[in-house]
Amino acid sequence: MNEQLATHLGAIARLAREQMSLTQVQVAERVGMASAVYSRIERGHMIPSVETLKKLCIELMVSPEDMMGLTESPDRGAPTRPEDDVTLRRLLFLARKLDAAKLDALVRITTELAR
Repeated sequence: MNEQLATHLGAIARLAREQMSLTQVQVAERVGMASAVYSRIERGHMIPSVETLKKLCIELMVSPEDMMGLTESPDRGAPTRPEDDVTLRRLLFLARKLDAAKLDALVRITTELAR
């Protein structure tokens, strides 16, 4: 097992789960696995199967690239604040699913929030 990959994957899964205010049990149920198994993934003690990884990415709204640590910052080789990088990518993931009217509304809201 690639321990570095398992650790990264677990940390990203935990961060995304916490940002969504979900418990490990809730995520495990949504992807169809035992909560003890999901806990092992978050702790970096296990790498899920490809099918389970796909389900986790969908439920946690994290790209497979982020989940597996394939995204890098061009200047340093790694994101400076991983939680920001993941949060922004999750926002993009969700924004891509919106129709034109909803995307326009999102842009207006974020413009006001950024002021």
